[in-house]
Amino acid sequence: MHCESLYKSFDGVHALVGVSLTLPTTGIVAIIGPNGAGKTTLLNVWTGFIRADAGRCALSDRDITNLAPDRIARLGVARTFQDLRLIQQISVLENVMLARPNQRGERLWAALLRTGVAREEAVNRQQALSLLRFVGLAENANQLARALSYGQQKLLTLACCLATEAKILLLDEPVAGVHPEMADRILELLVKLRNEGKLIVFIEHDISAVRRIANLVIVMDAGRIIAEGPPADVLERPEILEAYVG
Repeated sequence: MHCESLYKSFDGVHALVGVSLTLPTTGIVAIIGPNGAGKTTLLNVWTGFIRADAGRCALSDRDITNLAPDRIARLGVARTFQDLRLIQQISVLENVMLARPNQRGERLWAALLRTGVAREEAVNRQQALSLLRFVGLAENANQLARALSYGQQKLLTLACCLATEAKILLLDEPVAGVHPEMADRILELLVKLRNEGKLIVFIEHDISAVRRIANLVIVMDAGRIIAEGPPADVLERPEILEAYVG
């Protein structure tokens, strides 16, 4: 994933200022910085939820600068948000099944004729259950999503991302607001996904989590990238320690 000279302003406030970045094809990348640094805006531009004022984004050799979010998702990019976007009134299993891509039931004639739909639903159900086992929610499959704890809902959003079969996961504060045990569990899952060849990009204020799993750290401030490199180098710089680690 690559971006070049991205600019974005909101009512005169500069959220992105000439951001250029090339990400590895696999690994774990952490984006850190103070509130208002432009971290979430960068994810929103990458995924098509916000249009940049200038600059371009590319995925491999494909220009995705002006693509809609659903088209970017179909290219293998999934993301989570600070506000967990689950369907609270349906079951945990149904949330994951709905995230599966290219389902026959979504096409008008296939839905009307039920051509292959039942068979596909059975396969999707098994794959969804497999993902719930992976994140540790198999026993909660038939519960309503709203019955889960906050940490469990974060696990469910991760399972929904994986259900899209994305190769790139963009996660906005995946361990924020959860107790240490749940944070450990989520971080362990991210390491497993990295080892399976996925690229994980996450925004996080928990520097201990960044130290623990990130291969690359990007530091943003006032819409700019001010430092980039391995955690052992970036997080030990005096100016970074003082401003962002404390």
